[in-house]
Amino acid sequence: MKILSYLLVYRRFLLIVLTPLLLLPLPLIIRTKEAECAYTLFVVAIFWLTEALPLAVSALLPAFMFPLFGIMASKQVASAYFKDFHLLLIGVICLATSIEKWNFHKRVALRMVMLVGVNPAWLTLGFMVSCSFLSMWLSNTSAAAMVMPIVEAVAQQIIRAEAEADALEMSYSNSSVNPALELNENIMECETSDWKEKTKEANGYDNGMGNTVCTIENEKESEKENENGKNLPPAETGRKSREDKYNGISKVMCLCIAYSATIGGLTTITGTSTNLIFAEHFNTRYPDCQCINFGSWFILSIPITVIILLLSWVWLQWLFLGFDFKSMFRCGKEKTAREQASAQVIREEYKKLGPISYPEIVTLVLFILMTLLWFTRDPGFIPGWSSLFPKYKGFATDSTTALVIGLLFFIIPAKTLSRTSNGENTVFGYTPLITWKEFQSCMPWEIAILVGGGFALADGCEVSNLSAWVGNKLTPLGSLPLWLIILISCLIVTSVTEVASNPATITIFLPILSPLAEAIHVNPLFILIPTTLCTSFAFLLPVANPANAIVFSYGHLTIMDMVKAGLGINIIGVAVVMLGIMTWIVPIFDLYTYPSWAPIISSTNNTGL
Repeated sequence: MKILSYLLVYRRFLLIVLTPLLLLPLPLIIRTKEAECAYTLFVVAIFWLTEALPLAVSALLPAFMFPLFGIMASKQVASAYFKDFHLLLIGVICLATSIEKWNFHKRVALRMVMLVGVNPAWLTLGFMVSCSFLSMWLSNTSAAAMVMPIVEAVAQQIIRAEAEADALEMSYSNSSVNPALELNENIMECETSDWKEKTKEANGYDNGMGNTVCTIENEKESEKENENGKNLPPAETGRKSREDKYNGISKVMCLCIAYSATIGGLTTITGTSTNLIFAEHFNTRYPDCQCINFGSWFILSIPITVIILLLSWVWLQWLFLGFDFKSMFRCGKEKTAREQASAQVIREEYKKLGPISYPEIVTLVLFILMTLLWFTRDPGFIPGWSSLFPKYKGFATDSTTALVIGLLFFIIPAKTLSRTSNGENTVFGYTPLITWKEFQSCMPWEIAILVGGGFALADGCEVSNLSAWVGNKLTPLGSLPLWLIILISCLIVTSVTEVASNPATITIFLPILSPLAEAIHVNPLFILIPTTLCTSFAFLLPVANPANAIVFSYGHLTIMDMVKAGLGINIIGVAVVMLGIMTWIVPIFDLYTYPSWAPIISSTNNTGL
């Protein structure tokens, strides 16, 4: 037993030591560059999947292994660790830092929720839309962390209002007790407990436990009476269902944030790291193709995002609360206690923000400017602003726009001059919208190095001809129908990404799937686009995605809740992606035509088209 306990404690160390040793016969027996590159790829992939080493540390292994094997010179490998992707990431993080610093994200989220109303189902949809919108421009983790405290406050207030409404109903249904007296006692106890809890609030949010404890105690007393043989009033017969409803409200609101943060990131190239990794890999491998940019990706992905978001909303509502169309679409009726409580919480939170501030206005203007410049650089159907520089076609990319706007956040002052009562200007010390320290705290350096390691691996596979060798071996797959090849690829990455990080998964599979598409003579985008989208579908486990972990930490969910809900959304996601890639995405990139920018590999196998 001691030996097993030692092995368990040192399992990561053993994995780090044994993995390179057990794989060492591969380059020693098969003395080719392909085998040496495959050895490096296997070692890095195993470390990424198991996270035996930090992801960024594992990504640095090609930097010394490729030169030692004679695959690439050290200068060549080093150049792969900083590319156009990193400049784009820097610009986007500058915007995200300013949004977080000046609480602009909170204003956007609350305003969106106020627009959709306080009906429970519509309220959930409002939170999903607001969180999805934020995750288009911020990291999925940041979006979930920003919106979740608001959701928690609203959910607890809804439960409190429902409990008081139930207490009112139960008091009137019990004819042996003075209804007014019982109601006053119940509500006074709850209000007292609630007032005590409010003295413990942190950051403006209460944990909402006071009223819940009060309700549970009242329910326990009723259970004791039931055991003594007393008949239950009609209002008490549904108490169990109301308890389930309280739990269902918390679960639905938590899961809607976790999943919408991931779904929203699919919409833009900058929305999630997997999209960025795909764009850089594709543009590096196929430099003659200029079809993947911010605008084209938005056009192909926005229908997918909207459909998945709506179907996920329906699925979560049906799974935990039931889907009552009659109550959802009722018009002109008085709001319930739950809806009034929700509206009150949201209004109070929005009032705390005060009027929109000068830094928020500047951040909004720069955000709109960045988005417009991205869309209009090269829209395709009309000449974009990049056509103003015909001599330097292709020189400016999305990263150029992001970097220019990002630098403005370090230049524009965060405060304006204000006049005193005497009419004189008050001079403040010059402080930009964001500082370098604030930027550093938001910059995901681990992702930056991880992506660089992926690019180094991809370059090594090309130089060593490992990609060509893999492509030749995968040629027999061309006999399968194309839709089946795409479906198998999507299911594989969706399964792997549940136990491995999304960036590591896409970094491993892109160098494999690109030569596969070339070998079977299929447009690479036909396989790479759905695979990239499905890599983000990490919905099953708390550890599969940082957004899942944040939501799970609030304590309202069990592992089975997340697995049950996530499995349905995984199926929905893969089905919608398959629908999109076989229908509206085809004409956008002319997917049924093998492009001139892709290499031509001689093959006699049928492509399955």
